[in-house]
Amino acid sequence: MEKEQFFKHKFVPVTTIVLAILLLWYAFAIILNTPFQRDLDRRANVTSGALEFIGRTLAQPKPILPAPHQVAQNVFENTFLRPPTSNRSLVYNAWVTLSSTAVGFAFGTVLGILIAVGIVHLVALDRSLMPWIIASQTVPILAIAPMVIVVLAAVNITGLIPKALISTYLSFFPVAVGMVKGLRSPEVMHLDLMRTYNASATQTFWKLRVPASIPFLFTSMKVAIAASLVGAIVAELPTGAVAGIGAKLLAGSYYSQTIDIWAALVAGSILAAALVAIVSIVARIVDRSMGGRTA
Repeated sequence: MEKEQFFKHKFVPVTTIVLAILLLWYAFAIILNTPFQRDLDRRANVTSGALEFIGRTLAQPKPILPAPHQVAQNVFENTFLRPPTSNRSLVYNAWVTLSSTAVGFAFGTVLGILIAVGIVHLVALDRSLMPWIIASQTVPILAIAPMVIVVLAAVNITGLIPKALISTYLSFFPVAVGMVKGLRSPEVMHLDLMRTYNASATQTFWKLRVPASIPFLFTSMKVAIAASLVGAIVAELPTGAVAGIGAKLLAGSYYSQTIDIWAALVAGSILAAALVAIVSIVARIVDRSMGGRTA
């Protein structure tokens, strides 16, 4: 019964969506690459049938939109057929980006939790700090990243820390908002019950507010880890990094290697999905340790 439910409600819908995306991808690849292929055929004085022309359109070395099989081949070659220590390996570049992502995510999570605790317990912070936190997220990260890099480089701070700080900037906000919601989630009846038991503010915090906030925390952490990865990739662009997913994107744009660009995007998407999955697994483990039941 469970297998039938999984097949009906998860496997079939996901597979259908994936196939639809692949079909649309191939269709747009043919449409966008056709003008350039016609120009190439005209210059080479080549005439061919429709199927042969479509085949050449989907096999261009520098297409406007690479076909899915070209991207998949590039990902396979740069993941499994190259040494992990090679600068062209997606594993190596993903590891470089992952290192700054992990540090930034850790800083952002801690900072978001501290801000949320302060906002919940201090009315002055709620009224003064929360609007500024929200306003900070309206500033484009592409405008902030170069300023952070330049300022820190002036005091001889380069490498991992600047990229991690940019990741922190993007990741602390969802954690702060989620934790504020979670710490305020206990009902008034439960808070009154804690007062009836003569519980102190510290006891109420640890025994009521914190357990109630855990589901909100992990939900916000899923958003934060993805935002942290985006911040790390964006931070690699103005730093002139020679390694990392952002560096692969930048090098691909310089040399019009569109297949490399899309392969790096796929690598970043896979990395983001893996990080979110790890947070989900940790959330389930913590939920079970706290006595929660699976739905």
